[in-house]
Amino acid sequence: MAERVYVFDTTLRDGEQSPGATMNLDEKIRMARQLETLGVDIIEAGFPIASQGDFEAVQAIAQAVSEVQVAGLCRAVTGDIDRCWEAVSKARNPRIHTFLATSDIHMKYKLGKTADEVLAMAEKAVRHAASYTDNVEFSAEDASRSDWDFLVKVAETVIDAGARVVNIPDTVGYTQPFEYYELIKYLMDNVRGVDRAIISVHCHNDLGSAVANSLAAIRAGARQVECTVLGIGERAGNAALEDVVMALNTRKELYDVETGIVTEQIFPSCRRLSQIIGMPIPPNKAIVGANAFAHESGVHQDGVFKNRLTYEIMTPASIGRTSNDIVIGKHSGSHAVRRKAEELGYALETEQVHVLFKAVKELADKKEQVYDEDVEALILEKVYRRRDRFRLADMSVFSGTGNVPPHAAMVMEFGREGEDAELRRTSEFGEGSVDAVFKSIYSLVGIAPKLEYYSVNAVTEGSDALAGVAVRIEHDGVKAVGRANDGDVIRASALAMINALNRLEKAKEEK
Repeated sequence: MAERVYVFDTTLRDGEQSPGATMNLDEKIRMARQLETLGVDIIEAGFPIASQGDFEAVQAIAQAVSEVQVAGLCRAVTGDIDRCWEAVSKARNPRIHTFLATSDIHMKYKLGKTADEVLAMAEKAVRHAASYTDNVEFSAEDASRSDWDFLVKVAETVIDAGARVVNIPDTVGYTQPFEYYELIKYLMDNVRGVDRAIISVHCHNDLGSAVANSLAAIRAGARQVECTVLGIGERAGNAALEDVVMALNTRKELYDVETGIVTEQIFPSCRRLSQIIGMPIPPNKAIVGANAFAHESGVHQDGVFKNRLTYEIMTPASIGRTSNDIVIGKHSGSHAVRRKAEELGYALETEQVHVLFKAVKELADKKEQVYDEDVEALILEKVYRRRDRFRLADMSVFSGTGNVPPHAAMVMEFGREGEDAELRRTSEFGEGSVDAVFKSIYSLVGIAPKLEYYSVNAVTEGSDALAGVAVRIEHDGVKAVGRANDGDVIRASALAMINALNRLEKAKEEK
């Protein structure tokens, strides 16, 4: 029987540190539930000590899922560990994940500690964590640039102290697959008591080797792999969950291991994350990109027609990718809309179904074809969007090629939940239509943040596709991301900016 490799998903912690991938509490909970459906073994929900918002998110996720372990990350410091346990303790199976750097460069310049001091800190931290739970993971930060014999000492020390998972991360994406294989093999062969713990790996993609390194480590004996959906994460990102899992599945004869991942939920999970963070899946992304199962070459097409196995090593159905056949439209009833939402993984209340039904009808009047991606975008935009302080009431935008510059007239509502709404109006000129809209919004809200990022993507195909807009703004040292979907690009841009300003205000309150 094949051995089990445990999938530790850190989309909600390391992944969220990717620029522009910030999620609010509701979005994190929805993504956590999808990860549970996907079949991951552990969800790393966040870094509880980082902020009150992070703490509340980890605590909420711990109580929102039941069939998956929930981990919180913490430094090897007593206060961090206490806060982490407070956040995850209500989970059905909580995990404390504590870390400490072990490479010479980190110990000297970041920690200012000797190797013996680091060893003592690691032991103390793990013993303290183990006083709360026997589900303790220790990470040797920057392990791939650490002395191998020192890593042996660290692993033996933390295992004796109570760690049941020892993570050997390639924190800066420095190592290469053959090196990583040898390192993991060395630890498997030399760490006393290694049979009492699972060796884990966490690989970053700075040199493009995160997935290859993870797979090499599994061949060497690692039995937990830490990854993220779509490979999002710090800098160049992490090992992509979908790539690792499908490599293990497609090449079973090489690895002889299995995971608990429901592969048919891979594409829905990637699509869900893409919708939430407002980042499109690149067409050439392995496994889930739009081109992953497309065949342009005539030779390839001929081969696929005769036998799909000539050029396809996996099927679209194996990752949950179905055709974009229209199943709902302007003549569909509310029951069909509810069923479609359930197919997409959303359990909606009756009132929420009515909101979605109305939105689908409005969209179906504007475009010929309504796709799954459209429905999911409407769920996120119309059903789950909270009532914010700043809201768009109406807008009119002029754009031309003559001497009159583009300008926008805006009407916005101001007021929190339960307050009477105050209407404010203004009109501003701009370099273009979107610029005029943003300047009008800034005028009404009373601040002019720096626009760091602006992106427009079509949710589906065709000129009538919903536009997905994402913006990132900064003001007084605080950053926020806003996202929105709408059939009109200019309106979607306005909604995204207003969403970002609402998040900015909340971030400043929490700071």
